[in-house]
Amino acid sequence: MKKLTSIICLMALAVMALASIAQAGERAGAFSISPFVGGYGFDDDRQAYFKQNRPLGGLRLGYDFTDHFAAELVGTYMKAEYKATKHNVGVYSYRLDLVYNILADSQVVPYLAFGGGGTTIRDERGNSHDGTAEAGGGVKFFMTDNVALRADGRYLVDFMSNHLSRGRDLARNWEYSLGLTFLFGGRERAAAPAETVATPVEQPAAVTPAPEPPLEVPAAEPTPDHYKYCITLHGEFDIDKAIIRPEYKEEIAQVGNFMKKYPTTTAVIEGHTDNVGSYNHNQDLSQRRAEAVVNYLVEQYGIERSRLSAKGYGFTRPIADNATDEGKQKNRRIEAIIDCAFDVQQVTPPDRLCMALVLDFDAGKADVKSQYRNEIAKVADYMKRYNTTTAVIEGHTDNTGSPEKNMKLSQQRAQNVVNYLVDNFGIERSRLSAKGYGATRRISYNNTPEGRQKNRRINAVIDCVVTK
Repeated sequence: MKKLTSIICLMALAVMALASIAQAGERAGAFSISPFVGGYGFDDDRQAYFKQNRPLGGLRLGYDFTDHFAAELVGTYMKAEYKATKHNVGVYSYRLDLVYNILADSQVVPYLAFGGGGTTIRDERGNSHDGTAEAGGGVKFFMTDNVALRADGRYLVDFMSNHLSRGRDLARNWEYSLGLTFLFGGRERAAAPAETVATPVEQPAAVTPAPEPPLEVPAAEPTPDHYKYCITLHGEFDIDKAIIRPEYKEEIAQVGNFMKKYPTTTAVIEGHTDNVGSYNHNQDLSQRRAEAVVNYLVEQYGIERSRLSAKGYGFTRPIADNATDEGKQKNRRIEAIIDCAFDVQQVTPPDRLCMALVLDFDAGKADVKSQYRNEIAKVADYMKRYNTTTAVIEGHTDNTGSPEKNMKLSQQRAQNVVNYLVDNFGIERSRLSAKGYGATRRISYNNTPEGRQKNRRINAVIDCVVTK
């Protein structure tokens, strides 16, 4: 028993050491291997001739049919000792259990189990074979996605048939164990939703603001005098694959032909997925699919690789609700974000066009100055040329002032640009909307005047619902 106690203590220490990286839980389609050690208590009445609380070891082999239901083959071995003679005999048990995981997707997974099988006692006077039935349960503490510490207790009924019992009798025994469970394969779980980021609070003047986090400028963010020509490709990939299907190649041809026609353009190929599966799995899958499209453009259309880059976003940028099959389908997409440095009016309309408007506002004000008429005219001319388009005018600020003030100011500036398009160019108001983002979508650091100037911007995002 001293050895058993030492092993249990070591396992407990392992739990404390790994608890900080614990994840969730059981998953459909997974195989499991669960070695364990423990003890066995014999019936004081029916098997009183055996010494109580004998150490045992064993192995469970399992398969999860669903997140909640599993089956396990269980085998154990121990040495039973007769009290009178101190003679040892080998006891082998084997059974099939059905397991119900109560909280399958949590870090701590309690479960219930029941099953049956047999026990063989090997004695020099002859072997005996008993039938067994058992029920019980336990708990699994997941230390990683694939490793759990497991504690288990069972109440066993032994249908005795050996030479020590008179005829057939029932013994009621107990088995308790501690072990590890290792999972292999199975369906990946979706990552838990990201924590909500609290709205930043305005810092007092005497307090030094915390360093700004690293920038990740969206590929579709336009720069002055350039446009972002955005094409959404909804071709299907095989499940968990990044190989381009033949029927998907016509979609990619839109990008290849456009970039061949305009050789000064560059493009970012974005990969996006729905939310089925873990965060890391989807991130890797979306990156591989984006790279597959890049490779296809290089090999089939001769586009220089230096003009292309691939970026996988996994399920972090959905455009539809993942609660429905239709929403998931929309989210499984490739976005081609093409940077265009030429007269956009001569270009066949894309799915979406993004352009930056270089407007300067007075500090703390939202009035549109008349000298920026020609800048705003770029949006108006395009929308007049393609009269089924709609547009969102986005307002952005630097981080000077409180978050509430910046959000209100950016909304008002965007709304005033909408009003200017309506009043001066006759664009129908129903085709326009305004959205203020305050300082939440910076494209530069705010610690220099130049960086703050870049963040004070107006973007026009034009949705091109046109016949091509």
